[in-house]
Amino acid sequence: MNVRSNKRKASEQASASTAETGPEIKRRIPTGAITQHAGPHPDNHGNTTARSFFHGQGVQNSGRDIAVGRDLIIGGFPGTDTTRRAMQHHYSDEDAGSRTTTNQPKNQAPGTSSHLTVEQRLQLRDSLSFEQIDARHMNIKSAHAKTCKWLKKMDAYLDWLSPSKYPDHHGFLWIKGKPGAGKSTLMKFALAQARRLMKGRLILSFFFNARGDSLEKTTAGMYRCLLLQLLENIPGLDDIFDSLRLTVWPRDGQVQWSVELLKDLFGQAVQSLGQSQVVCFIDALDECDEDQIRDMLSFFENIGELAIASNIRFQVCFSSRHYPHITLARGLELVLEGQEGHNQDIANYVDSELKIGHSKVAEEIKAELRAKASSVFMWVILVVDILNKEYDRGHIHALRKRLREIPADLHDLFRDILTRDARDRGTLILCIQWVLFARRPLRTEELYFAVLAGTDPGSLEPWDRELTTLDIIQKFILDSSKGLTEITRSGTLVVQFIHESVRDFLLKDNGLRKIWPDLGDRFHGQSHEQLKECCVKFTSNIVGTLHLPQPLPKASSEDAADLRRSTQSSYPFLEYTVRNVLYHAEEAESRGIDQSDFLRSFPLQSWVNLDNLFEKREARRRSSKASLLYVLAERNFADLIKAHFGTSSPLEPSRERYENPFFAALATGSTRAVLALAELELHGMGPSTSFHRLCQSYLDSPSQIPVLSRNFCPSRESNWIKLANQGELESTQVLLAAGRFNLVDPDAKDNGGRTPLRRSVANGHEAVVKLLLSTGQVDPDARDNDGWTPLWQAVANGHEAVVKLLLGTMGSRPSQRSIRALHYAPVTSLVVVCKYLFQATYIHIP
Repeated sequence: MNVRSNKRKASEQASASTAETGPEIKRRIPTGAITQHAGPHPDNHGNTTARSFFHGQGVQNSGRDIAVGRDLIIGGFPGTDTTRRAMQHHYSDEDAGSRTTTNQPKNQAPGTSSHLTVEQRLQLRDSLSFEQIDARHMNIKSAHAKTCKWLKKMDAYLDWLSPSKYPDHHGFLWIKGKPGAGKSTLMKFALAQARRLMKGRLILSFFFNARGDSLEKTTAGMYRCLLLQLLENIPGLDDIFDSLRLTVWPRDGQVQWSVELLKDLFGQAVQSLGQSQVVCFIDALDECDEDQIRDMLSFFENIGELAIASNIRFQVCFSSRHYPHITLARGLELVLEGQEGHNQDIANYVDSELKIGHSKVAEEIKAELRAKASSVFMWVILVVDILNKEYDRGHIHALRKRLREIPADLHDLFRDILTRDARDRGTLILCIQWVLFARRPLRTEELYFAVLAGTDPGSLEPWDRELTTLDIIQKFILDSSKGLTEITRSGTLVVQFIHESVRDFLLKDNGLRKIWPDLGDRFHGQSHEQLKECCVKFTSNIVGTLHLPQPLPKASSEDAADLRRSTQSSYPFLEYTVRNVLYHAEEAESRGIDQSDFLRSFPLQSWVNLDNLFEKREARRRSSKASLLYVLAERNFADLIKAHFGTSSPLEPSRERYENPFFAALATGSTRAVLALAELELHGMGPSTSFHRLCQSYLDSPSQIPVLSRNFCPSRESNWIKLANQGELESTQVLLAAGRFNLVDPDAKDNGGRTPLRRSVANGHEAVVKLLLSTGQVDPDARDNDGWTPLWQAVANGHEAVVKLLLGTMGSRPSQRSIRALHYAPVTSLVVVCKYLFQATYIHIP
């Protein structure tokens, strides 16, 4: 890189700018008396250096002021090849974060003026996807052959499709109905019809699923899904990723997609549609958090207004229950109850699926069933199944009586199903507890062994697939849950309730307490206690049959992957128990179920070994000496910490990755654990320290707790240099407050002789510079291997605030370093830099 050529070009641009704006561009800089000399002169370190000198017409001195005019030119230093090499090193290496270079590191994204590569855009697009992204849609049963067709004739639906009505409703249609009315089935039908008939339009969909993983029931998952569909179907649209202006390329292209970032990208994508027409189907809004839905609807309304203004066709069909009620400024509404077509769908389904013959009595039963349905399709499906079973048992004479015994309310029907058959009550309750309270949806084989661990732990042994087939497991689950669960049909086979209204009945309607009052008032806590015990029993029963090599193979090795696969094949429930036994203990503790005995007898070393087995990253494994407090801090289990570690120190030394529980909590974003540990520190009797004050500040303002990177590592020798290079002020403050200077030298130098202060200065991290200087343990004049000081670096990079900080620390003693540094100052910031330098010296320009 030709530095002087670039500086000359910048000078010419500045000159042109001055010529255009006239003499007003001159700025007057107050200085002290300034003396100019030329030639070598010893500096404060006794080194002989060449003096800067001015030439050209750019500097005029009159009294105390200097006017910097059109072409202030700073002369070179004869014979200073080292300085020129240092300049080249500075611009090609240390300032890479702010300048575009031709040879970029693999993990560095282009500068803000560059475009991402095709491969990078593809990686970002792929990172939007997630497991089970289409699970809910695939698991909704398709509409019966004789149902849903009425929708195509409804006025609201036709108006939604009509281009002439688009300005009136802004493209929004909202289908509403009771729980179990069949909204999702209708939405699946409408989506299929749109894909078949709306040629030339891009059809997008997302079906919220409260029974699924986090992204299946949040707007973050919805935005990711819709955006991914847009990008996969419209060539060139992925150039919206350029707006991310990434300075560091994310590991493996995986971005932490925040809702606001996703909204911004989705908005850009819609605005870039041009002539493309997009139709979205978004089902089950009520299965997402209400505040998230309100925010999403407000955002979509804004998108609709922008689309209208830009002549873009963007249409959305929503569906939800009636509650909670959210008002749209514009849009159409279609309510299922009372719709003749919907009622006819129920009649058609009964006629087709209720197989009790065609006698006069059979027709009367069908008519009575239709009248009792109250437009709730789920109720009809369950009752048809009950009556078919009665008929198949030869109880034709009892059908009418049985129908009249069946409650008309859906929740009451659930209660009837759960209580009519009293056999295997313990298995039923445990199965329901697992489906309700498991940390994630369980696979079929996981749930089978989970229930077995709680009901018959003595029978636990490696899974024999020939003896216990998946078909047998699925029958066991169906029988254990009395038919209120189902196996998903997409991707991984997991178990969920047949409908979200089952969960509503069990929890929101207190159905469990009404059915089994002996379960008590703390059913949540007792359930997690029961699930924890299942995990303990399973692990303790099979651990003796495991023969793991010691030490374990490296986490990322093929041997480790083979070991994980073989272990999971024999013990499919083991990984869940290891990963979540402490989670269930935390949940039980938070609901008043004491965990003292459990924690005292917890087999920590055995657990660490098993947890390490399932860990795929070596850096995240723990040593055999890991403390339980460290593990709980890392996993954010605050209630267990507060209840059982009152005399422990948050900074207790550890050989683990983050060295102590407090650092572990910060590095993993475990905010609740940070607060619990801060309380432990303040409850101690020690004197007030900087760490006390830091803990108090976190308790006073939890929102100020930083989330340190997982790469945070206090013991790494280069850590201070890394923190300074990246400007991680929060990490620096934490290390200072915790008194880590004895462990990590804040003035340590890298291979090029650069200190953390020098790194912070080079990148303009003013706050970190100020923090380092305030310690009194860093040398502000330290030179690197090329003779550069932090001040020279600050001037060369044009970091004006940092220049002022350094000069304030050094004091205004006579020094020629300041003037020498002017040689490297960028023209764009030279005026202000000159002001600080001249103020800080006794140099006089006659």
